[in-house]
Amino acid sequence: MDLTIHTTVLPHEDPEASLAFFRDVLGFEVRSDVGQGRARWITVGPPGQPGTSILLAPPAADPGITRDERRTITEMMAKGTYGWILLAAPDLDAVFREVSAGDTEVVQEPTQQPYGVRDCAFRDPAGNLIRIQELG
Repeated sequence: MDLTIHTTVLPHEDPEASLAFFRDVLGFEVRSDVGQGRARWITVGPPGQPGTSILLAPPAADPGITRDERRTITEMMAKGTYGWILLAAPDLDAVFREVSAGDTEVVQEPTQQPYGVRDCAFRDPAGNLIRIQELG
């Protein structure tokens, strides 16, 4: 099999805040933006990597989700335990300085982990954990 990771999904509650974070703070390009109001599906990705994307999606828009499931999703998002993603960069310190310079919630400063990687962590406006690992 020849598979690649094309798109992963992160939830959002406020499409404008999420768009501003991924576009303006992380520097991702907007690839598509469909829907309206809070029910928007926004695809973003790193410049120069057209085959890799993040779909920012309203978590409760699926008609198969029950009222109780919507409540659980909302509670988990508020705690920051619903969605997360791991990114990577060759210069972690430079990325940390740039991302933390704004109004971004820092979860962890650059740290050498006991399992061998050096990383840091932030939360996006929806509460999703954004971990950034140093390459190399």
